[in-house]
Amino acid sequence: MSSILEQDIKYLNGVGPQRKEILSKELGINSFGDLLEYYPYKHVDRSRVYKVRELTLEMPFVQIKGRILSFEVFDMGPRKKRLVAHFSDGERVMDLVWFSGVPYIKKTYKVGVEYIVFGRPGVFNGRFQISHPEIDSVSSLELNNMGMQPYYNTTEKMKKAGMTSRAVEKLTKNLMDKLPTLPETLPDYITKPLHLMSRDEAIRKVHYPSNQYELQHARERLKFEELFYVQLNILRYAANNRRKYNGYLLPKVGDCFNNFYKHNLPFELTGAQKRVMHEIHKDMNTGRQMNRLVQGDVGSGKTLVALMAMLIAVDNGFQAVLMAPTEILAEQHLETIREFLAPFPTSPASSEQSIDLGVRVELLTGMVKGKKRKEVMEGLLNGDVNILVGTHAIIEDNVAFQNLGLAVIDEQHRFGVAQRAKLWSKNDNPPHILVMTATPIPRTLAMTIYGDLDVSVIDEMPPGRKPIMTLHKYENQMVSLYEGIRKEVAKGRQVYVVYPLITESEKMDLQDLEAGFAHLQEVFPTYKLSKVHGKMKPVEKELEMQRFARGETQMLVATTVIEVGVNVPNASVMVIMEAQRFGLSQLHQLRGRVGRGADQSYCILVSDYKLSNETKKRLDIMCETNDGFRIAEADLKLRGPGDLEGTQQSGMAFDLKIANIATDGQIVQLARDEAQKIIDSDPECNAPEHALLWKRLAEIRKSSVDWGVIS
Repeated sequence: MSSILEQDIKYLNGVGPQRKEILSKELGINSFGDLLEYYPYKHVDRSRVYKVRELTLEMPFVQIKGRILSFEVFDMGPRKKRLVAHFSDGERVMDLVWFSGVPYIKKTYKVGVEYIVFGRPGVFNGRFQISHPEIDSVSSLELNNMGMQPYYNTTEKMKKAGMTSRAVEKLTKNLMDKLPTLPETLPDYITKPLHLMSRDEAIRKVHYPSNQYELQHARERLKFEELFYVQLNILRYAANNRRKYNGYLLPKVGDCFNNFYKHNLPFELTGAQKRVMHEIHKDMNTGRQMNRLVQGDVGSGKTLVALMAMLIAVDNGFQAVLMAPTEILAEQHLETIREFLAPFPTSPASSEQSIDLGVRVELLTGMVKGKKRKEVMEGLLNGDVNILVGTHAIIEDNVAFQNLGLAVIDEQHRFGVAQRAKLWSKNDNPPHILVMTATPIPRTLAMTIYGDLDVSVIDEMPPGRKPIMTLHKYENQMVSLYEGIRKEVAKGRQVYVVYPLITESEKMDLQDLEAGFAHLQEVFPTYKLSKVHGKMKPVEKELEMQRFARGETQMLVATTVIEVGVNVPNASVMVIMEAQRFGLSQLHQLRGRVGRGADQSYCILVSDYKLSNETKKRLDIMCETNDGFRIAEADLKLRGPGDLEGTQQSGMAFDLKIANIATDGQIVQLARDEAQKIIDSDPECNAPEHALLWKRLAEIRKSSVDWGVIS
């Protein structure tokens, strides 16, 4: 059977070499199996034939059986004609209308022959008509047994070559007619308890269902199968790693951690931080390699949790590393960690004297050169450096640790799989891995992107933080916006203004940063402004950011380069120009640059009036909530998983053909539960009763480039 499904699509009746090339380039269909898994995007009920007298304008689509009585051609101007066929169902007459292809239509369809016409009804000059109808001979409509007609996505190139949805439908029907019963890909002990269709029935019914009930159950079966093998692949990978890598045992909570917690911690941990710390320490005390993802909104205290985990590593005689995606963010983390560790007269959380913990923290980025770089490298090798903060420079081959026990990766989606894997080669055994992200990820997506990681969530903000007030303004309301900025600056506060582009684009009618910067200088002539964008040299960019951070400038005009890596508690206003051009998650990340102090902060979303319903909904969500997880869920539903940052870097299989992570959350969970049962009962992946599953998984992985990332 597999040989039939692997057969070249050019050998299917109705394809041939020319159509094969189009199908391959436009849709990635190269084999019979590929065509079977090119699923319809919708179905139209064609189970009923209407009479002309039954037609109403409210009907979306209708089909009518009858005969063409005559043709009329009307001139519409130079080289333009309108063809009208007068069509009768035996009782009344309606019109069929074409505005192109007149010679072909008159040659193809004959007066007096019985046809079934299909399309959307309209009215012209008091008579019902259908423009550019689908027309079939009565006998050919055995094609779909007059039931639910499938519609397939096609490209413009396909349509120009005559490869319409109907053409794809005919090819699929040709294939179905020649196929024997398709083999099952899920065992009975999974399908029967879940009341799932057989694969053969599901494939046939997803293309040609008799009714909505059949279509729904066919889609549920195929979605489950797709998601089940995604989860089985992820969980098998995680189980293999657990068996392959022992990890380090870090049971001790010693002087570094205890002295920091009792004497130097500047405030009480939130309940969520305590819970996540407990989960991390439990992982590091098992003797197995920890692979844990910590999610938390901007300002929820992830860096503090990471520091305390690193102190546990130091207490157990190991080194720790924190890898950030940019030099700016790495330097920010270094500053934050050194501030936490530095002794000060008295701790706000305790009346006891704070102490010097004796922990050496160093930075390693591309900017660290010469003598300083040599000192850091030597300190890593001899163990004098306890905690290293850095960028991609950390994973260079010449960077060697004496005893690396914990690696913290910030904003994992900005690192490729191969880059992260290089950290594992720094020791005989891989270090414990703690991944942090300030981009909240919906649970169903996290199970698919980061399915091999255990997930912790810091879902509680430190006390004293006031929620950021978010407002949507239109471009004609800038005068009142500028007045609000003046009031905040008068209080000693600072302001971000973000633009989507650096220079003017001929293709996109956007306000650019350069023009905006010049305009703001005119509006606020007494203010000092900084300007930052991605094309600046790192030194220049850092200089401008530091000027703003020190309060030397009142306003920072920037592109999204400030999405991460800037911590200015005194900044209380974030203005996002052309806000309709940003995704929800990006808007939320930018908003997180303010609200870091005790004062009320504001995020102003500025747009023009021409907004689509989806864009208006996106901006409304931003104004309604500060909850990053709710925003991430909405972003997933609006944009789909393939558009969200991180999905391409995950290394997990993500080429879903019928399932949708955004809307199929319950099936994702069901698939994961079933896959977990298999892994739990067969950790070595060799039980005879699971042979079908491992064989099928190997076939899927072989046929998908995306799945090949994981070994």
